[in-house]
Amino acid sequence: MNFLTIGHRGVMGVEPENTLRSFVAAQQAGLDVIELDLHLSKDGALVVMHDTDVDRTTDGTGPIADKTLAELRALDAGRGERVPAFEEVLDAVRAPLQAEIKDVQAARALAEVMLKRDLVSRVEVSSFHDEAVAEIARLVPGVRTALIGSRYGTDIVDRAVDAGASTVCLNIRRLTMEVVELARKADLRIIGWVVNTQDHLRLVRALQLDGATTDYPEIKRTGRFTA
Repeated sequence: MNFLTIGHRGVMGVEPENTLRSFVAAQQAGLDVIELDLHLSKDGALVVMHDTDVDRTTDGTGPIADKTLAELRALDAGRGERVPAFEEVLDAVRAPLQAEIKDVQAARALAEVMLKRDLVSRVEVSSFHDEAVAEIARLVPGVRTALIGSRYGTDIVDRAVDAGASTVCLNIRRLTMEVVELARKADLRIIGWVVNTQDHLRLVRALQLDGATTDYPEIKRTGRFTA
């Protein structure tokens, strides 16, 4: 089975997160999948940013939901980069994407784009929120979905199954063999995050996970040699 390396917000360890610059760098580094985060602007555009507000990653302040796409694009997202709209990312890179959504409203907006641009084979949709996973699955036939867990127990497996997810993306600091075994019995793919060191990578390999989400492109080069 191929071991997937997933670029966390591009390669956020070396480039401004969730920017076109970061995504292009992830693709050039040969990462298998690019992970990004989606929010809705005030005027309903799908924009790529992790937090609910712009304070941490731009030179602006305030909630994303209070700003139009034009207002968001006027901000500096690091090294002169602009806050990208989701469709800009689709055009800027060719790599498969894992798009994280925060709520049902974002699921509905993303579903429109996925259906319009026939993205089922290219975009996997992930979320911490079961209802968002279930909603995108309802709206986009055949979509691949992943349930994310940070502080979780064995219940994450049943939750993923109930939401129709085929993958669980799990914080490796809480990951146990019991959870891995239950996920395997449920025929779920398992991705570990965030894998930024050789020790993390050895753990992911020892648990025989299907892939790792990383901030650094070096994991791609070292991952194939780590037993």
